[in-house]
Amino acid sequence: MAIVNSIINWIMKKRIHQIELFMKYPHEVQEEWFQSLITTAQATEWGKKFDYKSICNLETFKERVPIQDYNSLKPYIDRMIAGEQNLLWPSDIKWFAKSSGTTSDRSKFIPVSEEALEDCHFQGGKDLLSIYCHNRPDAKVFTGKGVVLGGSHKINQLGNGDSSSGDLSAILIRNLPFWAEMYRTPDLETTLNPNFEEKIERVANLVIHENVTNLSGVPTWNVVLAKRVLELTGKDNLLEIWPNLELYLHGGVSFKPYKEQFKRLIPSDNMYYLENYNASEGYFGIQDQSDSDDLLLMLDYGVYYEFLPVENLYDEHPLTLTLDQVELGKNYALIISTNAGLWRYMIGDTIKFTTLHPYRIQITGRTKQYINTFGEELIVDNADNGLREACKITNAIVRDYTAGPVYFHNNEAGAHEWIIEFEKEPDDFTEFKNVLDEKLREVNSDYDAKRFKNMALKAPIIHMAPSGTFYRWMKNRDKLGGQNKVPRLANDRNYLDSILPLLNS
Repeated sequence: MAIVNSIINWIMKKRIHQIELFMKYPHEVQEEWFQSLITTAQATEWGKKFDYKSICNLETFKERVPIQDYNSLKPYIDRMIAGEQNLLWPSDIKWFAKSSGTTSDRSKFIPVSEEALEDCHFQGGKDLLSIYCHNRPDAKVFTGKGVVLGGSHKINQLGNGDSSSGDLSAILIRNLPFWAEMYRTPDLETTLNPNFEEKIERVANLVIHENVTNLSGVPTWNVVLAKRVLELTGKDNLLEIWPNLELYLHGGVSFKPYKEQFKRLIPSDNMYYLENYNASEGYFGIQDQSDSDDLLLMLDYGVYYEFLPVENLYDEHPLTLTLDQVELGKNYALIISTNAGLWRYMIGDTIKFTTLHPYRIQITGRTKQYINTFGEELIVDNADNGLREACKITNAIVRDYTAGPVYFHNNEAGAHEWIIEFEKEPDDFTEFKNVLDEKLREVNSDYDAKRFKNMALKAPIIHMAPSGTFYRWMKNRDKLGGQNKVPRLANDRNYLDSILPLLNS
């Protein structure tokens, strides 16, 4: 295995030269991809609608093609799911990545083309390892296996039976090349088990007997798996089970709430943590420096980027910027055109640039208020729907509210903590809490998955705020006035921790 590890390391490092090229010539690389995408899609229904054949430059493209979101592309996606092809992209699209829903649907189904699989998602995974091997010349990650904890959804047949959906991680695992299968564990059947509780139990029992050198996946679920592994073995930390463990590849949610937990689970200064920015819509960034959390924007994956200043988000005709126009420290909504047929698509993330030579970014949030500490992607529309139903059932009226996360602590799952000021209190407060939780599970499939048997999220914690609480809080912040609103959801505890002391004052 040591010889194989050396050979793979050498192959991985060859890719570094290509990465350095797009770092050196970013604008030229992006221009090439823009022209390639437009040319490739000329004969699609979308390409004919906007006459891609006559588009010669970005200015014409931006004038002709409006910024899109899921709802605007949904009619085309529904037709693709039903079996039609050559609508948004010329190659056949059979896979659809299932992610949390919009205001009108419980789940979204993002098209994943063969090009997106090979040139974007898989290339991103290989580059992640290439960068790691480059940064750590003595890496021995290929002398053992990686524990890949995929998504909890099964692969579902859609439409006419030729189309399939699942979590992006499940789609990627299902389509991995044979050489990658050799270096991952557990087996495919276990990894794709739709019953997450069963899967965790089986994975834990299988991987304790493997020589594990690396872990990958969303921190939320890796913590759950790690704790079960320790319970089964009676060990104090993961290094007692896997002494060659050296790398954790993570993404999906902020790693900040999990850092201390992982330090306890893996008490080693030599453990390497590497973040990636991989969404259903594409693979966008990799943490390429060990001493920085910034992500290198990956420019040669078949994705063309535009950047919309958040202050212009709701302009009638919002003006996007190109790479050569962005500034440091400003928040931009990410707009992408991809080799899966997403055209000028606003994915909902906001980023800021931390360096311009090369282009490195940090993910700053969402274009809408949200909670995504555990991968639940709860948006304000979900919260409003839940509260509306709870009020209807218990004859309550909500005046104001805000909510945020309760982080994992010791062996306890996380939760959402709510502060609600009522105009009319519920007839039955316990029923109010139950209905709110049930409605959130109904309208948001990711929240529902995290609430399954309290494995990642416990039931909501709700405080009834005395009348006038939010007024006093807004006044203390000098935020009184019609243009200032109580923030409904936050992905941290800053608002919660500043309001909670007011409840008893």
